[in-house]
Amino acid sequence: MRTVRRQLSPERPWMHPRDLWTEALAGVLARPVRSALTTLGTVLGITTLVITIGVASTAGNQIVGRFDALTATSVTAKAPPRAPGDTSDPLVSWSGTEAVGRLAGVLSVAALADSTTTSSVQVHANNVSAPGDVSGQTLAVVAASAGLPSAVRGTMTAGRFYDGGNIARHDQVAVLGDQAARLLGIRHVEDAPAVFFKGQSYTVIGILGGITREQRLSTAVILPPTTAADRVGLRDVDLVLVNTALGAARQVARQTPIALAPNHPDLLTVVAPADLSRARDDVQNDVDGLFLVLGLVSLVVGAIGIANVTLVTVMERVGEIGLRRALGASRRQVAAQFLLESTTIGLLGGIVGAALGITVVVCVAVVKQWTPVLDLSLAFGAPLAGAIVGLLAGLYPSLRAARMEPVDALRAPS
Repeated sequence: MRTVRRQLSPERPWMHPRDLWTEALAGVLARPVRSALTTLGTVLGITTLVITIGVASTAGNQIVGRFDALTATSVTAKAPPRAPGDTSDPLVSWSGTEAVGRLAGVLSVAALADSTTTSSVQVHANNVSAPGDVSGQTLAVVAASAGLPSAVRGTMTAGRFYDGGNIARHDQVAVLGDQAARLLGIRHVEDAPAVFFKGQSYTVIGILGGITREQRLSTAVILPPTTAADRVGLRDVDLVLVNTALGAARQVARQTPIALAPNHPDLLTVVAPADLSRARDDVQNDVDGLFLVLGLVSLVVGAIGIANVTLVTVMERVGEIGLRRALGASRRQVAAQFLLESTTIGLLGGIVGAALGITVVVCVAVVKQWTPVLDLSLAFGAPLAGAIVGLLAGLYPSLRAARMEPVDALRAPS
């Protein structure tokens, strides 16, 4: 019977991962203040990264929402001016807005009439002319249907807007734009103030403010259509303002000319929003990209801090490294220990930074009354990013520690 003899090779030193983790954690906790300050750099970098991306996404979503609401839902129909001497029926009647209002997706609609003869009218807040009187202002006088406040997305800051009864009775009432009221010195309507122009007086029953469409109306005197036709000759509708639900604008734009002028829809000029989804996405990507660069710069600063402190730690622990190498630790084990220490610091900074960043984003959204937009991949990826930053930052110091020879390390001054 033959006996097979194996030559035993010398056993390679090996360290259990748990022991390696214990040594690395002990190294981190050996100098808690320094480790905390080093972690703070990563915390600030990750926090800045999460805040910038989170706030950028939240603000971008808010901007896109307003962009859609104010631009992608507005339809305007323009009627050509009547030729001189033309006595035929107007192309668009004041009652035509009712047909537009019945279209699917229409939220509000109003008609406007103005002319060059009423674009610059001398308007006074009283009918007494005195030396040094400054109550007169040059303002535009327009006619509008009763649905104007919602069509221009405005609000009545004082009084009320005229209604169908005022229009039917041809009442000599007027509504002032908020800037026109300020220029005329009218702040309240409880005492029924009046304005005077072209030899006529009109009782001011309301002040319209917060206008976001046709902002020129903020410096105008607005009259009921019947009153404007009787007193200043404004009879023909020039402009129809339509507000739609999001996504319905283009369909409404195709139907509006038929509803307003069924016999000659081709004579109307309709301005509808284009498909702005690509432009909206480009704006969102540009904002996100800008803030992402700022966050990455902060993260690089944190990585430099970790690398600097880890290198200093290696130089301070030269004697320990020499002793471990003399007792049989391999270069790989020494490098792994310092890599694990820097990775642990980065991981802790990522966890704390992600938590702080999310908290700040939510607080900013609450203060601004926005809807916070948080990417879960960012929240869960931030600790991983911190660990990767710590790993990369510890590469050079760990390699330098691994290259030390045991004899040279033990001879080095402690």
